[in-house]
Parts: sequence; C-alpha cells; structure tokens
Amino acid sequence: MLAKSSTELVRQQNSALVLSALRRHGRLAHTEISDATGLASATISSITADLERARIIEKSEQQATVGRGRPRVLFSQRRNCGYLITVIISSDSIQYSLVDYAGTLLDRFTEPRGEGGTAAFLAAISAALIRVAERSRIDRGSVLLVSVSSKGLAHPTEPVLVWSPVFGSQPVDFAAALKDGWQAKVILNNETLLVAGALLEREVKTRGGGEPVLAALSLGHSIGLGIARRAPAGVPEISAPNFGHMLHMPNGGLCRCGARGCVEAYAGFYAILRAAFEVPMDTIPAKFVPVAEIDKIATRARQGNRMAQLAFRHAGAALGFGLSRLLSLHGPMPVFITGPGTRYQDLLQAGIEEGLAQTHVVRLGGMPTLTIVADEPSLVFEGHLNLAFSIVDQDIIGSRQNMQAAGE
Repeated sequence: MLAKSSTELVRQQNSALVLSALRRHGRLAHTEISDATGLASATISSITADLERARIIEKSEQQATVGRGRPRVLFSQRRNCGYLITVIISSDSIQYSLVDYAGTLLDRFTEPRGEGGTAAFLAAISAALIRVAERSRIDRGSVLLVSVSSKGLAHPTEPVLVWSPVFGSQPVDFAAALKDGWQAKVILNNETLLVAGALLEREVKTRGGGEPVLAALSLGHSIGLGIARRAPAGVPEISAPNFGHMLHMPNGGLCRCGARGCVEAYAGFYAILRAAFEVPMDTIPAKFVPVAEIDKIATRARQGNRMAQLAFRHAGAALGFGLSRLLSLHGPMPVFITGPGTRYQDLLQAGIEEGLAQTHVVRLGGMPTLTIVADEPSLVFEGHLNLAFSIVDQDIIGSRQNMQAAGE
C-alpha cells in the first residue's frame, strides 16, 4: 500500500511538471516537454495520454513549414477544463478578471470600491462575481478557483484579511462572498507577495533561471514587501513580511495601523504629504491620498522647495533602513521597486542609499541592485495566474487520481 501511494505521489508530481511546462512555454511537442521537465520520453507519453483522456489537455497539429514532413503534434491545456476569477482590490477600485484553463483572459471589468462596512463590501463582491459568470455565460460550477489580492495582512491559511488600511482590524472573510451555486476554492494573498512571485517567474523565463532570491518593494499609499526564493523542488518559496509596519523609529509618527513609528508612517503617500506640509506627526493619517497630490509635492521638490525635498528624503531613508534590516536577516539580494511611488524614485534614491549604507552587510558587499519595474498591475495579475494555476493543477490531478483509485 505504501509503495502504491509513493508511486501515485511521484506520478502526480510528474503530471504537475508537465502542466507547469505547458503554462510556461505554451504549446509543446512531446520531445519539448521532455526537455523542459527532464522526464523520460516514456513517462511523458504515459502522462500526456492520461491527461488527454481526462480532458485536461488536448492535441493539435502544426504543419511542417518545409517539405512534406508529417505535422508536429503539440499539447496544450484544454481551455474549457475550468475557469479562474481574479479579484484585485485597490485603494479605490476592484478589478475582476475571468481566465480560462489555458490562461486566456476572457473578460475584465473594474468597479469603484464602495462605502460601508465589511458586510456591504462582501455583498458587492458577491454580486460582481455573479456578473462575471453571467457576462461570459459560464456555469458557476465550472469556476475552479477565485483568487483575491489586497494590501494588508492576510491570514496564513484562510481567505481572511486580518488587517487592512480601510477596515483596520475588522476581519474580512472572502469565503462569505461565494454562496449558493459556487464550488470554487477561494484564496487570498497579499498583493506584493504576488508581485515577488511574478518577478521570480519572469527571471526564470527571460534569463534561464535568473536570481535565486529577490525582493519586491511596493511604494504607494501602503508600503509592501515580498520575498521570492527558488527552491530545489522547483516550487518557489514566496512570503510577504509585514515590512510597512516594521518599526522604523520608537514613539515616532502615527501610522494607519494605530501604532507609532512604522516604516509606512514615514514612507507612505500620507507620510510624504504630512512631512511636506509640516503637519504634526501624531495627526491621524488619511486612508487614501490621491497620486495627483503627491505629484504636486514632487514638482515642488524638483523646483527646489526644501520641505518637499526633505519629505521624500526622509521617506527614502525609512525605506533604506528597512531594506538594510532585510538584507541583514536574509542576506544580499536584488530589490525590484514597484508601485505608483516609482515615479518619485529620483527624489527617494538618495535617502534609500543613505539608509542602506548604515548596515554592515552593505558596507562589506556593496549596494544591492535596485531595479524599477513601473507596471505593477501586470505583475499582480501574473502573480495571480502563476500561484492560482499551480493550485488548480494540483487539485485537478489529485481529484483525477482519487477517482481512478476509487474505480479500481
């Protein structure tokens, strides 16, 4: 019995490798799947046959471009095997996207984030999810997973937002948004965790492996951090430490979380606004500051206004000190800076370098590479797909093998 279970586990892992290769590279021939996964040709033949019978993947033919050779047989995911919905929650809006099993975007719309408490918030999401299915005329039962992302602190195992800038410590359970007619699994992740995972995957695709570990620092209304590390088994290790609410200065400025002296209380948009206008540091922070207001402060700073310059310099220093602690704990790694705050990098840079220069690891090994990646929304969506489909693939394979075992 143990040997049988071990064999089934290996087969399940190999099937997941095949599906992962198809997601990363698109349609592949038999030999290309073998090259991408390192699995033997006979193993690929057996797995693709099983996945095709289960209607998880499908075959297509590509005619030879030269001569009269036989067409190439290519494998790809079967698009209608199931569907995924992503829900990306921002400070002032919520974006909904419907994606088929092959990763094709079918529909997308954005709605303003309404007022009211958690009950009204979840009711609005529930109604929007129903509209997602109705707009594309798909059965709700064919939605395999709903993937939600937000700023804030997510529960480690449940789709519950433990703390957020809007609702504070009032928990938000996203499983409550899916009621009758839904069979989909619901997952919740911190937005910057997804960004870090997407960046690591881009490194693998574009550089044949790329960085073994990296950090994603998101600048905006909130300050987020994600760390992504390649693991020997091929499944990346991704985490989102509560960087924005890490202590920067004891008994310092008031943060949106209610504590004093957090990194965000010095580097978030509301912190820059507060510093530029010399507002007392114990003033209750605004929940949302329009980017246009920070743009005005940036313009003044670039024109030589001293207080505006200091506001960005102090924000950069808070980020630099925080990153120095990160590198001291986790070792050297490149840092990718994302989010709407990247438009002020010229004003933040000196402060960031000042903060980083204070740490022993930087003095010994030099400054980490800081790379600006401005298109954060694309990274968030890519991160949703990467993580969600890895879960969906495992669930489909496991369910299929359980059905086969029950029939024996």
